[in-house]
Amino acid sequence: MIRPMRAVDCRDIAAVHEASFPGFFLSTLGTRFLALFYRGVCRSPQGIAFVHLDGGGRPSGFVAGAADPRGFYAGLLRRDWLRFGLAALAAVVRRPAVVPRLLRALRQPSVNPPGGEVAGLFSLGVHPREQGRGAGRELVRAFLDEAVRRGARRVFLTTDRDGNDAVNGFYRRCGFAVGREYATPEGRRMNEYWIELP
Repeated sequence: MIRPMRAVDCRDIAAVHEASFPGFFLSTLGTRFLALFYRGVCRSPQGIAFVHLDGGGRPSGFVAGAADPRGFYAGLLRRDWLRFGLAALAAVVRRPAVVPRLLRALRQPSVNPPGGEVAGLFSLGVHPREQGRGAGRELVRAFLDEAVRRGARRVFLTTDRDGNDAVNGFYRRCGFAVGREYATPEGRRMNEYWIELP
């Protein structure tokens, strides 16, 4: 079952995120940081977020993003910069090397496409025990349908290019096409995908 994400889901969603993306940057920032981010998506007027519920009615997958991604991030950081800073503090103490990534995240609004005709799919995760059952495809479909309803004409997302064949294949099967390839300052090679909406 797919339904809109609610603020009360966000602790569970953070746990699904950590299980889906072990060792990735956002996961290293911890449950509190992730829950705060997903609550921000739920509460933002630009936010688009859905959950997939398992047989027991608990979130086992999610998709999150926003219409007008530049405006979304600018508003999120303006409202909650102090909370995000405090939530990230433990990760910074454990691993000071994350500081440059955090500082780049503060510049995130300026690197996202502007305007209401673009939506960004920021994160899609399905708990490993639920993968392979179609939840990811259903979540992407719900996101794209809502983006159309909000007036978006195109949706973009980014994912790792290397060692990520299953995920890249999944997005291609969902209708996305690579619009750009780039490398992060850490040397991660990325694919930026786009899909045109009806």
